[in-house]
Amino acid sequence: MRSVGLRLIHVASIAMSIVVPAAAQDFSAGEPIGARSEAGEWRPMSDNVKVYGSFHFTESCTFDPGKNLILAMNAGNRTAPNDNDGYVSLIHPDGSVHTPKWIGATRDGLELHDPLGSAISNGVLYTVDSGHVRLFDLETGRPLRAVPVPGSTLLNGIAVADDGTIYASNTRPVSQMWKVTANGETSLFAEGTPLNAPNGVAIDQDGNIVVVNVGDSAVITYSQDGTVARMEQSGEGGSDGVVVTADGTKYVSSVRYGSVSRIPPGGDAEIIASGIPSAASMCYDSTQNQLVIPMNPNYALAFVTLDSQ
Repeated sequence: MRSVGLRLIHVASIAMSIVVPAAAQDFSAGEPIGARSEAGEWRPMSDNVKVYGSFHFTESCTFDPGKNLILAMNAGNRTAPNDNDGYVSLIHPDGSVHTPKWIGATRDGLELHDPLGSAISNGVLYTVDSGHVRLFDLETGRPLRAVPVPGSTLLNGIAVADDGTIYASNTRPVSQMWKVTANGETSLFAEGTPLNAPNGVAIDQDGNIVVVNVGDSAVITYSQDGTVARMEQSGEGGSDGVVVTADGTKYVSSVRYGSVSRIPPGGDAEIIASGIPSAASMCYDSTQNQLVIPMNPNYALAFVTLDSQ
């Protein structure tokens, strides 16, 4: 058995694909929080200060164990077309801010509009954004390349296999799963039932692709050949995020009903947290053993501890 605790950090405030390299010569990543002194010297924020926030419609997050930081994807102004104001914040595991705008401090060499799902694999940060999969160097934040996915209409969730193969959900108006190889070739992985407005995507310990639907409570496990290997149900429908831990346990967040379900291997779902408005595409912080859940228009992150007993 495991006990869970909930913390809320609120905020004020296709044929051949073309792999497009980013024009990144002038790119620079943002610095951790600090300010310039009266003498004109840059001083980092002192250790006795904590700042919370920096979010602007965070749809997803991912965890970097090397930095021990959460990467929060921010869409910026989602109502303006082609605004190119998306950014990535670095957040400490306690919810306080490390760097408000790490990717996105400047727009030199950067194109990032409305990033949604995100994932980390082999030193690369991946996100889906405006019909593309965008890749960034995890160490420096520098844009690496952008892969267009022709035929997609709303790329949303993303997961990346160890070999660099990308799986991305297309939520509407056609329910699809897209596959992008490491060399940028795109193909349709799955379409139609049992997909029902698919959203969150994860890779399980056997290399299968796990997808959850906004349109119902289905938790679908696909084999790498695109066949359905397993069907499960979360505690509530309207699913957005999915996490699969090393022991095979699945966690599913409901953006419509504000809950988190846990599905043990071979078992039934149980709701372990509730009352989280707009619980979006969460990530798993493997160092602190906690789920981190973006709350979309609430400009906040929720934290659910997963303490073993």
